Amino acid sequence: MMRLEPAGAEALLLVLAERPDASLPLRIARLAERIRAELGPLLTDLVPGWTSLLLHYDLQRTDHLALAERLAPLLQPWQQADEASAAGALHEIPVWYAGADLGEVARRCGLTVERVIELHGAVEYRVGAIGFAPGFAYLGELPEALALPRRATPRTQVPAGSLAIAERQTAIYPQASPGGWHLLGLCPWRLFDARRNPPCPLALGDRVRFVAVDERRYRRELAL
Repeated sequence: MMRLEPAGAEALLLVLAERPDASLPLRIARLAERIRAELGPLLTDLVPGWTSLLLHYDLQRTDHLALAERLAPLLQPWQQADEASAAGALHEIPVWYAGADLGEVARRCGLTVERVIELHGAVEYRVGAIGFAPGFAYLGELPEALALPRRATPRTQVPAGSLAIAERQTAIYPQASPGGWHLLGLCPWRLFDARRNPPCPLALGDRVRFVAVDERRYRRELAL
């Protein structure tokens, strides 16, 4: 059930669903665009999540009750929208499955390395949120057979381009950074570049498929 919840002195959390589904990220992204177009001067930021939208507002221009009243007419058509139209762009991303944790993931999941790669690459993932670091796209939903909790001890440095999994999600680290996910492979693409427009090729609601490549192709694409 849709609901609005206070989230501090200058924010509202708009909960749009109880559970994520394949169409939600793109629909939430479109709703965020409409809210920004209609109420932009009242807002300081919009942060989409898997099932929610966090609205930060300017206290000098509006308040909780006034903003909720302005939101109401924007939410009714969103609820009635056809979910089937939320397709999203498809990205086929090359991955060299040679991550530092690949063997350990296989052991803990009771699978062969080959089966881990097969399962991970068989799914069409959906971009549900972008955060943690610029261009870090949270992709779901990972097959249940590969679901593992985050590492007990995070790494202080994960190489840029690392493909990783945790819980029921997968992601690629766009920059070198600390991280606690399990590393399955390496992607040669640069998934965030401030000089590009847009800086990140992945957007909310987009679909992602991972294509296994060998080391030779990985290094060839890395050099491009």
